[in-house]
Amino acid sequence: MVVFEVQHHNAQEKVSAKPLHFGFLLLPNFSLIAFSSAIEPLRMANWVTEQELYECTVISADGEAVASSSGVSTLADCSLEAIPELDAIFVCGASPVARTGNESVIAWLRKHQHGNMAIGGIGTGSYVLACAGLLDGYKATIHWWDLVSLREEFPQTRVTSNLFEIDGQRYTCSGGTAAMDMMLFLIGKHHSLELASTISEQFVCERIRPGEDPQRIPLKVRIGTSHSKLIEAVTLMEANIEEPLSTDDLAYHVGLSRRHLERLFRKHLQSVPSKYYLQLRLERARQLLQQTDKPIAQVGTMCGFATASHFSTTYRNHFGITPRQERVKQQERSQQPPTGTLFGSHEQHQR
Repeated sequence: MVVFEVQHHNAQEKVSAKPLHFGFLLLPNFSLIAFSSAIEPLRMANWVTEQELYECTVISADGEAVASSSGVSTLADCSLEAIPELDAIFVCGASPVARTGNESVIAWLRKHQHGNMAIGGIGTGSYVLACAGLLDGYKATIHWWDLVSLREEFPQTRVTSNLFEIDGQRYTCSGGTAAMDMMLFLIGKHHSLELASTISEQFVCERIRPGEDPQRIPLKVRIGTSHSKLIEAVTLMEANIEEPLSTDDLAYHVGLSRRHLERLFRKHLQSVPSKYYLQLRLERARQLLQQTDKPIAQVGTMCGFATASHFSTTYRNHFGITPRQERVKQQERSQQPPTGTLFGSHEQHQR
């Protein structure tokens, strides 16, 4: 069955079409909020219409329960080898992203990529799809924290920072509550916008966000001010991490004197431009250390540090550990198995 066949009817109209069958493949340390945000709209579609519009199957690699990143475990209906015929399968990725341990899943995805089944990634599930080569030439997205590494590692993927992307038979979303937006979009395509809006109301969501909405909250909200010159200066900083601009250059580009710019930073951000800029560069370095296997010296260069020793010293002064220790810490964290108690019963899970 083609997933994007549009059927027009309102939320109360009875239809006899075969339900769309969606599978959710849970990887260890999957994001519970992303999984719930994806599966609940489908359940609500059935409840609102009093029909079985969607059938859902929860899958794990071995058929056993899977622990989420919060330690809560969810029972699986079947293993990869026992999956029924599906219209779409969504890989619910680990949080943080797991770069190893998914070999069997990647092999399965490669084997099934040429059929009629749509294949999606939720959160870091997009990374697993990319590893399998399923996103080559496609538009795709992932959680903003992992955007840099996805672009670096998979240049043939057209990576965007949007909430979600639907490109042919590839569905990807940034995770979190964006999974609900993607599912509401699909429900609207399969059935009607009216039904999607009704479901959104049931979940007390004020609106259905379109896929092209940005993932991150606006800069003016993040920095707590709407001062246009300050926002412009911070935007320039974020766009020039590898080759940092001097405070004089920043002031020139935003049309202020250096002293005026420094006053704005002290008033609104309780900092000075040089210190705030350094924090941005160090945060980017931390992101690269945790997400990629790039040499530490290269990470320093990418974040505007001329020498490895300067990078290491500055990083340690800010975070309390060296870049090398940061990477070791991240590797140890990713190798820790999740623990938790079983969530619900098999009977409850199928409702």
